[in-house]
Amino acid sequence: MKLKYFTILLLFFSCHSVSVEEFLPMNWSEFDLDMPEGISVLRGENKSLPLKAWVAKIDLNNPKILVEVLSSSDKDRMNTPIEFLNNTGARIVINGGYFISDKSPAKHVGLLKTKGTLEEPASHSVIRDSDRYFITRGAFGISDDGYPDIGWCSTNNDSIFEWKEPKNNRPGHPNKTIDFQNGHYWNMRDALHAGPVLINNSEIEVTVEEEVFFNTPVAGIQPRTAIGYTKDNHLIMMVVDGRQVDSRGVYLEELAVMMKEFGCTEALNLDGGGSSCMVADSRLLNRPAGRTSQRQVMSAIGIFYSS
Repeated sequence: MKLKYFTILLLFFSCHSVSVEEFLPMNWSEFDLDMPEGISVLRGENKSLPLKAWVAKIDLNNPKILVEVLSSSDKDRMNTPIEFLNNTGARIVINGGYFISDKSPAKHVGLLKTKGTLEEPASHSVIRDSDRYFITRGAFGISDDGYPDIGWCSTNNDSIFEWKEPKNNRPGHPNKTIDFQNGHYWNMRDALHAGPVLINNSEIEVTVEEEVFFNTPVAGIQPRTAIGYTKDNHLIMMVVDGRQVDSRGVYLEELAVMMKEFGCTEALNLDGGGSSCMVADSRLLNRPAGRTSQRQVMSAIGIFYSS
């Protein structure tokens, strides 16, 4: 395998300012998978931290490559990523948005749209410490012509709206409404909510407070899944293992720096923890939360290749 060496500058943020600045080298090796032209998978490792990560690089300039948001059609609305891959014929699948698994069937947390059909609208508000916060959380979308986009979104009836900035929520200072007149129609064929946004306009901008992920496990060190895209139209999908002796997981700010190292101009954090998973070439690449089994999820993102 051909080794590639990148040095990643990790910025560790406190709630108010940058508290620590540290270099972390990741040794990246290209997997020898049976992938078609325009799709490659890398495995990265840092033994001293320790940390293990996987990255899929997808050339969206290749007209044979298609990206889709996937949702389960099973009775309980959940599948494992390998089931998504086998059921759809995708070449690579990662887990998607948040979901509530103790409902029957499972319920997606926020926006879910597949093949032009809105399956679940956005969650307009959340409760934190007895306060109601109105939110526009980060979403990943694919347009009819196959281009990706990431933005702060909500829904009004069957329409999706995007804002240039998230709502100005802060702990104890909730945003009281969503003004759809200041939003713009977001015309996406497929889309899902997750969050928070990691990179916006080529700058690291982790909007934990604005999207009201504070006081939740999302903000801590966790196994992670992220998606983003570059200026030259390459999709970047990353999974970072965690909760393991040989891979501790990462903060959101660390994940943002790792995605930026791969050239992402926009990037979004997806569901993490035990859901974080990448499957390719009919095999599980990572170890979700240290296991060799996969958690069932409600949504996923698949990469397809038409030969």
